[in-house]
Amino acid sequence: MGKILFAEQDGVHVLKFIGEVRLTLGPTISTFLEQLESCDHFHSMVIDLSETETIDSTALGLIAKIGICTREYFDSRTSIVSPREDITRILNSMAMEQVCVVSSDDVVTEAPGLQELPTEITSEEVLRDQVLDAHKTLMTLGDQNLDKFQDLVEALESEKEHERSGGKTGLPARATGT
Repeated sequence: MGKILFAEQDGVHVLKFIGEVRLTLGPTISTFLEQLESCDHFHSMVIDLSETETIDSTALGLIAKIGICTREYFDSRTSIVSPREDITRILNSMAMEQVCVVSSDDVVTEAPGLQELPTEITSEEVLRDQVLDAHKTLMTLGDQNLDKFQDLVEALESEKEHERSGGKTGLPARATGT
């Protein structure tokens, strides 16, 4: 299981993702993103993936949303620190450089005051909407992502429409990483 640590000092915001970063952390990242959008003391954002073991596409889509938020709200580029070749390869394959600066340098040795963000629990419907939104965000980063996630996005949208019309189903197996 994964966790997310956070610290802020003099407007520098640091998120440190530890362990397995999967869609279950999506609500925590989304809550952070909502708070970031209304932040009045912002200089820069650093996302530290040095202790990330695995990361799924939903979490990557939410990180991309953080990158978009810092660019649009604060005219700043989010920096991602990824000293692990396997994680960096995933970031590159998702075209994360479109919205973030990706560096293999382990420049974040230890941010003072890192505290674990509380794990947010949400309904399956909200989680599905976050998965859908995260993948739509990734699809905007490049044609390769459009090809990778088109079927998943269509399945989630179809499920959402089916649910609206009275049906009830769960997340597709592909969305849950199974």
